[in-house]
Amino acid sequence: MPTNPLLDFHDLPLFDQIRPEHVAPAVDTLLAESETALEAVVAPGFPADWKALSARLDCTTERLSRAWGAVSHLNNVADTPELRAAYNEALPRVTEFWTRLGSDERLYAKYKAIDPATLNEEQRQALKNAIRNFVLGGAELQGAAKERFAAIQERQAELSQKFSENALDATDAFAYYASLQELDGVPEDVVQAARVAAQAEGKDGYKLTLKMPSYLPVMQFAHSRELRQRMYRAYVTRASDQAPPEFRKYDNTEAIREILALRKEEAQLLGYGNFGEVSVVPKMAESPQQVIGFLRELAAKARPFAEKDVADMRAFAAEKLGIRDPQPWDWSYIGEKLKEERYAFSEQEVKQYFTAPKVLAGLFKIVETLFEVVIRRDYAPVWNPGVEFYRIEREHKDSSGHVSTERVGQFYLDPAARTGKRGGAWMDDVRARWQRPDTGKLQTPVAHLVCNFADGVEGKPALLTHDDVITLFHESGHGLHHMLTRVNERDVSGISGVEWDAVELPSQFMENFCWEWAVLRHMTAHVETGEPLPRDLFDKMVAARNFHSGLATLRQIEFALFDMLLHTEHDPAEDFMPLLRKVREEVAVLQPPEFSRTAHTFSHIFSGGYAAGYYSYKWAEVLSADAYAAFEETAGADGSPSVETGRKYRQAILESGGSRAAMESFKAFRGREPTLDALLRHQGMA
Repeated sequence: MPTNPLLDFHDLPLFDQIRPEHVAPAVDTLLAESETALEAVVAPGFPADWKALSARLDCTTERLSRAWGAVSHLNNVADTPELRAAYNEALPRVTEFWTRLGSDERLYAKYKAIDPATLNEEQRQALKNAIRNFVLGGAELQGAAKERFAAIQERQAELSQKFSENALDATDAFAYYASLQELDGVPEDVVQAARVAAQAEGKDGYKLTLKMPSYLPVMQFAHSRELRQRMYRAYVTRASDQAPPEFRKYDNTEAIREILALRKEEAQLLGYGNFGEVSVVPKMAESPQQVIGFLRELAAKARPFAEKDVADMRAFAAEKLGIRDPQPWDWSYIGEKLKEERYAFSEQEVKQYFTAPKVLAGLFKIVETLFEVVIRRDYAPVWNPGVEFYRIEREHKDSSGHVSTERVGQFYLDPAARTGKRGGAWMDDVRARWQRPDTGKLQTPVAHLVCNFADGVEGKPALLTHDDVITLFHESGHGLHHMLTRVNERDVSGISGVEWDAVELPSQFMENFCWEWAVLRHMTAHVETGEPLPRDLFDKMVAARNFHSGLATLRQIEFALFDMLLHTEHDPAEDFMPLLRKVREEVAVLQPPEFSRTAHTFSHIFSGGYAAGYYSYKWAEVLSADAYAAFEETAGADGSPSVETGRKYRQAILESGGSRAAMESFKAFRGREPTLDALLRHQGMA
């Protein structure tokens, strides 16, 4: 029998060899090994010792985690009916094991019996987290309550996966073959890509989809209101009861209702009033009420700016575009045209300078300069020819001048949108930095950076919008947090153990560099001429940076407030749409139409780990804006960021990972707690 690639842990996952038929046998083997390890460590004679537990149990379960991580990753980026079936068959068994492990009272007792005085600082933090997680994992429940808790976890995993599948399938199912006339105003590269997509299927016309590289430019630039309306309606009704009859099989309504009911029941089993209370236990925020207060305070500050944004657009639409009664599918178009007039540039003009290879080189340059590392292309088996692989190294010079290199981490970059790949952008870990207790060797971290950008057409490099560039920097911030850690204890190295509402700090921090001339000038080259971005065009972009920041802030607050109220005040037996309408009435200055169903594809909270935690983006933005202000205060005369400040940031925030409270790390960097001032100033709302 050929060996199973999912059982090969010598180095990196063998992504090019993994097949659906490998999943079940690998899961069987790894679950059996993990069961044996669990029974061994809970035996009466096994010592309550951190290293002994880690060497026997963690090293075994980490193999399960890594193999299942590879399967889950492929399920997200290379979905096929066969892989989906294999994944869904194994999912309940994997979920059941992790739930049982996290609630095993015998194992919980072993951890409680460990003497913290025998541990180093990193291990003490990991132990503290582990004991908290046992309580949240149901380890103190007994009998029927414990059985019910386990059943809830299994069903939730199943429903989250179904939610994700429905969102992906509903997005992939839609296509509209437009005429060239309908695409008047749409950028040439988008039109070309649509033509190539239609030709690949042997169809006439231009294929438009609901994937962002196709959908968004149509909404921003297509002169045809009818086309914008068609695309808008298809987009906001995905995976819902409002979709066309042939797509209603992807409706997520019942999945959402059941997920909410299960979360409430889980919270009550654990002794909490609602799931929001459970969610904040391992976070920086002290209570759901504190979060709700924070969001409402920020909404009050942003609202006057958002109201002015809308008033400006209404006046412009009536005067310059002849649109006297703007509809929801008009706002992106109106906003783009107003920005072009006010700042004398267009997103499309800027996009011509952001070729993917040049942007990547610019990103690497700032990372290498600021964090004193080197990024080199590396080799690894990949799941798609468009995937790239890199390693990060640190160079050391001894007293004689000899230079040696240390591998810090490695990462996969999967930039392009395609069928079978879920939308959005994310960073995920492949493995963590860990001084392995079984071999004594240091395991270096590996990350996935996944985006959904347009691909290059007709031999030309892919062109990124400035928003795409910001997204790439954002995900790289998460990746650096994972890879630059110097913590050797797996459970608190990199992003592990970091409070969820602080985990966006390094990602949002990196976004700021996309607005610095000293950084940006190194990452632009016009697709036709190779000329760098002109300074006057950059100045126009900066002037337009906070265009509609009030609207954008309220949009994020709308999502975050809906999420927290959904998990605190909402009765899952009731329809959730009235709550969404109520939140929009309170927060939004632009009301979407009655048929809009954004909740039905709100993957962050129904299949992405952000339940009662979507506020984290805004919460961490306060931290990241204040952290970045330190770089503004120490920038060179030409605006170049200070390497000394970069070193301090790297050591205080990135290298410490989850080994201490996020607030401690922040104060180690800034010397004080964060304030709202920098965020409001950065967004032009001071």
